[in-house]
Amino acid sequence: MRPLTHPRRVILGLTAVATVAAGLTLVPGSATAAEIPVGSGSYSDTRPDGTVGPLDSDGNPVLPQVTDNVADQPVPTNDWWSSLVFKRYADIPHSQPMYGHPLSYQAVANGLEVGYQTQAAVDGAAYNFPHVADLTLGLAGLNSPDTKADGWSDWTVTPYWEDDAHTFRATIGHGSPFVYAEGTGGDAEITTGAAPEVFADEGSTLGVTVNGRDYALFAPGGSAWTVSGDTISSDLGGNGYYSVAVLPDQSALDLYAQYAYSFVTGSTVDWSYDESAGQVSATYTLQTEAREGEETGTIQALYPHQWQHTTDELTDYEYVSPRGTMRVRDGASFTTTQSVVGVLPTLPESGGPDQAQLASFVNEVAADATVGFGDTYWSGKQFGRLAQVVGIADQIGETAARDTILDAMKAGFEEWFTAGGAAQFAYDSDWRTLTGYPASYGSDQELNDHHFHYSYFVYGAAVIAQYDPEWAAESAWGGMVEELIADAANPARDDDRYPFLRGFDVYAGHSWASGHQGFAAGNNQESSSESVNLSAGLILWGSATGDTELRDLGVYLLTTESEAIRQYWFDGNEENFPADYQHNTLGMVWSNGGAHATWWTGNPEEIHGINILPVTGGSLHLAQDQDAIVRNLEELVEENGGPPVEWKEILWEFQALADPAAARAAYDGDGGGSYEPEAGESWAHVYHWIYTLDAVGAPDTSVTADSPTAAAFSNGSSTTYTAHNYGDSEQTVTFSDGATLTVPPNSSATQTG
Repeated sequence: MRPLTHPRRVILGLTAVATVAAGLTLVPGSATAAEIPVGSGSYSDTRPDGTVGPLDSDGNPVLPQVTDNVADQPVPTNDWWSSLVFKRYADIPHSQPMYGHPLSYQAVANGLEVGYQTQAAVDGAAYNFPHVADLTLGLAGLNSPDTKADGWSDWTVTPYWEDDAHTFRATIGHGSPFVYAEGTGGDAEITTGAAPEVFADEGSTLGVTVNGRDYALFAPGGSAWTVSGDTISSDLGGNGYYSVAVLPDQSALDLYAQYAYSFVTGSTVDWSYDESAGQVSATYTLQTEAREGEETGTIQALYPHQWQHTTDELTDYEYVSPRGTMRVRDGASFTTTQSVVGVLPTLPESGGPDQAQLASFVNEVAADATVGFGDTYWSGKQFGRLAQVVGIADQIGETAARDTILDAMKAGFEEWFTAGGAAQFAYDSDWRTLTGYPASYGSDQELNDHHFHYSYFVYGAAVIAQYDPEWAAESAWGGMVEELIADAANPARDDDRYPFLRGFDVYAGHSWASGHQGFAAGNNQESSSESVNLSAGLILWGSATGDTELRDLGVYLLTTESEAIRQYWFDGNEENFPADYQHNTLGMVWSNGGAHATWWTGNPEEIHGINILPVTGGSLHLAQDQDAIVRNLEELVEENGGPPVEWKEILWEFQALADPAAARAAYDGDGGGSYEPEAGESWAHVYHWIYTLDAVGAPDTSVTADSPTAAAFSNGSSTTYTAHNYGDSEQTVTFSDGATLTVPPNSSATQTG
């Protein structure tokens, strides 16, 4: 990502005189709001009149709840622990349940509740592993009025408690069986949710079983634990720290004891895209500090999407989680490696679609090519709808229609990217976020869904950049595109304006939608496909603008999340959902489980379709598990009592990724092209998608390429290779099966062999 230009780092709340002196413009309707220039565009430093920012459930404005240690840092909302900083409910000043896996947590007045749930509660459409407090970690007498975040890293966080006599902090994280506690003002005090059964007492190390779960408590060397009823205490030898670990079983006590004093202080993911090999690798590393002794190693529990893609040595120990079996690694780091499925701006040219019919559909879109200004989500959907037709128009020589659509998209973007109009963006310096107004679905009050909404903007802008690089230049309108990218998916950890990867949880492998995580079930994500839409947009935007950092970020995000979707939304291996859960797909993943549901309807079509739309050249990853597609659609038909009635075209496009002939038969036999499609779709795109795949075959994701914008398709008798070259010189793309494809500059090419 190109560095953000420093003129945008203005001091918010400038006086009118200072604003003029800085070369900024006052936004109409406000005496103090400044228009912050970004290339040809701008955003405001103040929300439009009559609009709101983050609120609690009573409608009161809220600010990030953090300590002075991190008051100057952008807050990572939309995380697994965000209820620590975003107090959605005024009467819950500590936190909602937070699910790190294998442990769950909840901050309360006297410390940190810790639980490890091993039994799923299955209730029809949903299953969950609810938080139940086995232990509450704290200090004797601690009674804090609230809990704040005292620090965080890529997947760890440190909650902080303080009252008149005590301070207490505890570092917790994804995949960590340990909690690392520090405090002042009192002895360590741990209360148990049931009578503890002691299975090991070795002075500073105590093993207890609570509610059938085994825990190890580690005090500093030379100190000891005392058990009295449901209270366990230690004076810690005056050292003020201890750790607690949930054990996979009692035999692991000695192994875990080795790392009891190696306190985790941070976590970092580093990704690398090996373009020539068609693979992306990610290394997940915990930083540690030895509180006594010299040991700096630690224990980590890997999710299925991680341990199935690592060659690093794992132990035989396992944990139960809502995502399936977690496997234990004895080590502070591990690396995953996955093959990259390409993203295409447009499916390949083929003899499948009837050219006259396709041209008619394309010109219908061009004839009504406008972008209304309802809100960021629905305007975004319009950008997305038009963007999918541009490449099709170009492919069949309908250049007038292509340019009409591009002009409509540019006009829409330029309206949104200019402060002071009916549609605009405003920066919130308290929450370090850029929000579009009109807002929707809580994107303003709850900081929800920025990655969903902005995905359509980024993807649409990438299509424009393919045809008009000057428009997409940072000095023109591209600067505002990159502001949206920075808000939703900032790759920089040292940026003082936006947090690192706001919505994407690098350890969980997918994004979260709720800004505040204010639910007993933790955080959630419904439309994983709209999250992937942002990643695909990053790949195309980075490719079109020559920004390989953003391109490679998109490759990492899409490759990682596509496997999480396969595993946790579609249960691709049929191993991760509870054995007695009766559905094979989820509409929503929650921190503590999942639901065969959506936020707004129980219709089977929407439940199955919400993790498919928008269908784009970034959807090819879904073809990695064609059996899961078949199972998904079979369940839909069974639930629906027949073929889909709503969102038929989206579900046909999904079907075409596994069985193109069946999708074409459904299109031909069930009214394809004759009714109003879903708001983000057009018949030009649906027809082209289904008929092209019927001709060339479903994506063959076993064949990779040395380009992120290349793909192969197989119809059983031949393989079709296609790629887009964003460069100014000829490119030869090499596929993993040995095929090569020469692609002219700034063009797509296709060959069948």
